[in-house]
Amino acid sequence: MRLFALTLTAICLAASVVVAQNVPELTGPAKDPMASMPAEALEQYVADDKRLMRAYPEQPPIIPHSIEGYQLSVNANRCLTCHKREHSLGSGAPMISVTHYMTRDGQMLADVSPRRYFCTQCHVPQADTAPLIDNTFTDMSELGAKGAGSE
Repeated sequence: MRLFALTLTAICLAASVVVAQNVPELTGPAKDPMASMPAEALEQYVADDKRLMRAYPEQPPIIPHSIEGYQLSVNANRCLTCHKREHSLGSGAPMISVTHYMTRDGQMLADVSPRRYFCTQCHVPQADTAPLIDNTFTDMSELGAKGAGSE
């Protein structure tokens, strides 16, 4: 019985070695997955402070300046030093929307709502890059649609 168990163990071990040799590598075609390779260039962010027209209603505004090095954590939010209601007049930055001071139930708060605190979950800096996919979006004004009372 002991000889049978040892033989069975040896066969299983040999079979696992054979199976392991036939598993394809998950790292791709590179011969050395740890070899150094050049990194892709970073996007060039638009930092001209020009506010862009929104592409659709309710689109969060795009950040028209660099936010590199801005601290945005549970303990600090550099965006609010300029865009918070009480700081916007002195900084010249647009004030954040009053909706950022509301709870989900529409109750007004004295400070920015925790669900609206992390600005970059909706707002992104504008980068000068090629689109990832083709875009055939056409604004309604370009389709010939006219506003109410314009005729």
